[in-house]
Amino acid sequence: MRSRLIKSFDQFHDVRLEPDHAVAKLLTAREVDIAVDLMGHTQDARPDIFAHRPAPIQMSYLGYPGTTGAEFMDYVIGDAIVLPFDQQEFFSEKIVQLPDCFMVNDSTRPISAQTISRAQAGLPEHGFVFCCFNQSYKISRPMFRIWMRLLARIEGSVLWLSQLNSRAVQNLRNEAMACGIDPERLVFAPWTATQADHLARHRLADLFLDTLPYNAHTTAGDALWAGLPLVTCRGESFPGRVGASLLNAIGLPELVASSLDEYEALILKLATDPSFLQSIRRKLEQNRLSYPLFDTDRFRRHIEAAYLTAWDIWQRGESPRSFRIGLAP
Repeated sequence: MRSRLIKSFDQFHDVRLEPDHAVAKLLTAREVDIAVDLMGHTQDARPDIFAHRPAPIQMSYLGYPGTTGAEFMDYVIGDAIVLPFDQQEFFSEKIVQLPDCFMVNDSTRPISAQTISRAQAGLPEHGFVFCCFNQSYKISRPMFRIWMRLLARIEGSVLWLSQLNSRAVQNLRNEAMACGIDPERLVFAPWTATQADHLARHRLADLFLDTLPYNAHTTAGDALWAGLPLVTCRGESFPGRVGASLLNAIGLPELVASSLDEYEALILKLATDPSFLQSIRRKLEQNRLSYPLFDTDRFRRHIEAAYLTAWDIWQRGESPRSFRIGLAP
């Protein structure tokens, strides 16, 4: 990925060891028109670079699904689902809505032709495999207890999770036991050698279960790209509506629940009605390359239109304002 990025730009500056003021000075010297912050308030973020105001337009995008609360950030990029305009009062930045989905996806990512067997992954050959490769801190007790009720109702089913750290693994096993579920029905997937291998092993699962109040983001895109259906529950904030945005952009709004009760019922129906699940899988396969979610060039046209709109506003001497981008031809 790093190699691809370096080759894609006229200039590439590794500024990890440079102080914030020096990076800001570099941006100003290069006459950068639009600076985009991909980090927000996350680990290794560099907000002080933007506090120096090195560019006339400064945008927050992708890495932090919320407001920075910073007066030096002009815009935040979202879409009509994750960031409706009625949320403007909660954001210091002006809202930019892209059509389709705000999340960029790489339509050239390879998926390994070979994959391990279910037995090699510690999964049952014939049981139903629920999957969630989200970070463990996204797994709230209410969601986990829904999952445990589903395991109780679907004989032979298992829950396949990411193996992140030993404390999380033990805590989740303990919680399963407290819910009356054999902790061995939780299977933990280790890191794979390549992303292509990780994408390929999604084929071993039957259904991806999203989390709330913080949805799957990259992991949801991985599942859908690999052809694994995902069920989400639409939340009340930006990070809790990403699953709904992705599913709408791939033509599967029927997999978006509006409440946790509806979420649980939908998952149960998919797990107990093979023909229904198969019809969803076929629809996902048909839509994967024909709907907007994985059309990278379509996304490129839309985000470029957003940049140009913000630039036009600035050139006219106007203050930043919220706006929506229409569908590109």
